[in-house]
Amino acid sequence: MNQQLVVVLLIGIAVAGLMYVLVYPYLSGDIKAQKRQKALMAGASDRSVSARGTDPTKRRKMIADSLKEVEEKNKKKKVDLQTRITQAGLAWTKQAFLIGSVLFGLLLGFFVFVVSRDPIVAAGGVAVGVFGIPNWALAFLRKRRINKFIEEFPGAIDVIIRGVKAGLPVADCFRMIASEGQEPVRGEFRRIVESQTIGLSIGEAVERFAERVPVAEASFFSIVINIQQKAGGNLSEALSNLSRVLRDRKKMKGKVKAMSSEAKSSAGIIGSLPFLVGGAVYLTTPSYMMILFTTNIGKIIIACGLLWMAIGIFIMRKMINFDI
Repeated sequence: MNQQLVVVLLIGIAVAGLMYVLVYPYLSGDIKAQKRQKALMAGASDRSVSARGTDPTKRRKMIADSLKEVEEKNKKKKVDLQTRITQAGLAWTKQAFLIGSVLFGLLLGFFVFVVSRDPIVAAGGVAVGVFGIPNWALAFLRKRRINKFIEEFPGAIDVIIRGVKAGLPVADCFRMIASEGQEPVRGEFRRIVESQTIGLSIGEAVERFAERVPVAEASFFSIVINIQQKAGGNLSEALSNLSRVLRDRKKMKGKVKAMSSEAKSSAGIIGSLPFLVGGAVYLTTPSYMMILFTTNIGKIIIACGLLWMAIGIFIMRKMINFDI
């Protein structure tokens, strides 16, 4: 029984992964986003020409549009494993992560083999342990660190603005953040300062900073610093506009999160209800549920149910997730 349950579970995971690859780009709007990006890139040069001489409201709107363009570019960039490890805030090397994943996969496969006594199921457990869980954990840590960076980054920009207005060089403002800021912003600015000490210019250092932190805010900050270093201009005004836009985006994300919390709770309840009901029925009357696991028709019904559940979850995710 346990063996059949594990096999059905692995089949369901495989079907869900296939649906994610084939259907999710259309449900998530990635196809439309590619078309929007082409249109935005076509109009980017026109906006940059007309940016001078406009009022602050229009200037902030142009900054927001440029941020969205940079964000869409970052989504399309392919990131290697070592970069993802660094973005997650881990001090591991690529080889250490791969060795750890293999060891974890072997341990999980041994545990599954002890439970199921089936080498095929154990091989599936090894595959999940090597390629599934470690990559999921890495993506979770990376996303959490990036979200925390976005929370703290506007404050760091405000420190630079106040320092520049007080007459301090930009490099001294970076050192101030590297020593007194909050993680992970402090660690990233410390790397900028360390890059300067080995001979890189501020522009090159912030370019590497934007590569380490794949968010539109960091990329646009790098653009502002590079333009100021090469062409001059009022850096405090440009960073003030950027800081204001970042805080407005943060407020909007908070409002959207509050407004969509009820819908997300409903989606979680709806998605978990079939599994909870099935578990309750199995505990009360096991013979009634065992038909699904002991007959071919029952296994087909489970597979179809998992398939439709995956489609429903993707649709609900599309409905309750908003792009700011």
